[in-house]
Amino acid sequence: MHMTDAAAVLPRTPLQKRVLVVAIVASFIAILDGFVVNLALPAIGRELGGGLAIQQWVVDAYLLSLGSLILVAGSLSDHFGRARILEWGLGGFALTSMMCGFAWNGEVLVISRALQGIAGALLVPSSLAMIITSFAGPAQSKAIGQWSGWTSAAAIVAPLIGGVSVDLVSWRVIFFINVIPAAAIWPVLVRLRASDTARDKHTGIDYTGAVLAMIGLGGPVYAFIEQGRLGWGSWQVWGPLLVGAIALAFFLVHEGRTTDPMLPLRLFAIRNFGWGNLATLAIYGAISLGFFVLGIYLQQVGGLKATVAGIALLPGTVILMLTASYFGGLAGKYGPRWFMTAGPVLCGIGFLLCLSVQEPLNYWTQVLPGQIVFGVGLATLVAPLTAAILGAVPSEEAGISSAVNNAVARIAGLICIAFAGLIVGPVFTRQGLLNALVVTAVLFFVGAAASAVGIRNPTPGPVTADGGDAAAA
Repeated sequence: MHMTDAAAVLPRTPLQKRVLVVAIVASFIAILDGFVVNLALPAIGRELGGGLAIQQWVVDAYLLSLGSLILVAGSLSDHFGRARILEWGLGGFALTSMMCGFAWNGEVLVISRALQGIAGALLVPSSLAMIITSFAGPAQSKAIGQWSGWTSAAAIVAPLIGGVSVDLVSWRVIFFINVIPAAAIWPVLVRLRASDTARDKHTGIDYTGAVLAMIGLGGPVYAFIEQGRLGWGSWQVWGPLLVGAIALAFFLVHEGRTTDPMLPLRLFAIRNFGWGNLATLAIYGAISLGFFVLGIYLQQVGGLKATVAGIALLPGTVILMLTASYFGGLAGKYGPRWFMTAGPVLCGIGFLLCLSVQEPLNYWTQVLPGQIVFGVGLATLVAPLTAAILGAVPSEEAGISSAVNNAVARIAGLICIAFAGLIVGPVFTRQGLLNALVVTAVLFFVGAAASAVGIRNPTPGPVTADGGDAAAA
């Protein structure tokens, strides 16, 4: 038996089991809350008011702080220790979830969601880092696979949790239930503190980069959301837009010069990493926009109950969970390039099939076929995309490359949802939905084009010093 085979069958130690449970639960609730509110937005709008703008902010406030801080959170876990940062994140997430649940108006809910995103940013990179440092060899690959599978499952249960909560009790339940898993794993996490220490006390933390990133993203997001209410001529719109653009420019300059950047720009010189993240930006922006508008339309215009709307949007994700490993195996054999090209094309076609939606809504002929095609496309691209990006960098930088890709995906959703008001108009109508479906399909096609042009199937061999394409997938 080869050494790798022997390692694959070694039983996990109690410590490794605890690490895996904590990592999965912590990441699960952070990813879950990025999706679970979508089907609750109409109910939130009815109770708290504020129209489409508040609905956009309920989603984007969370994604803004999560996407802006998820990279610097990795540095914090290196500096203070993974378990300690997870404790801070988990405690903060439970507290801010309670704040969201008790929110008495839209503004309080938005502020609470932004704080919840800060806590969520502490959970994801630290949980993955704990797995990487606690497992090695084939056992590490298997653990990361389980972590990825469970966090992906958050997208499956989120619509059901959101829909059932709204229909049976209240939208507030979707936030209160976060306290249960947080409390359940807290004793296990405390026991991990003794076995986890800071890895590098001398590594700097890029606080300046984090502040510039939040201002650079927050300014344009505020402008695009509020322009529908204030108009482009208002200084409250063009002012934040200008400040955000300047902050983003300073952010890029700062990241290129600082010795401990939260976003290592040199990684983007690696072909598959750079083009893969460009594809991620388009693809995950499309997913966020498409499901944001579909979830609201099916309820506000289509007349579906929240639970039914959640079930209606499940087929694509179920197909992903059932077939992603199969397509991942094919991509491992033939290379990721054409899977990353064909997958987004199918996703785009799936959303174009939904252009047949009209009143009265017929889910079986107008929505379901598109969801099935979308699901096949999503399964085709997800595993190859991850393999292409992580396989392009040296293994010792897999953690930061994964964090960067995760941040890009969150920021893509943040930007596209901010644009939703421009695309669909101030009130959801069938024409607004059709506009959003076309934009969603175009974004998928852009992701396919980026993959076809930029991605190269890796060849066996080590990663070259200049980040060439010789990375083993």
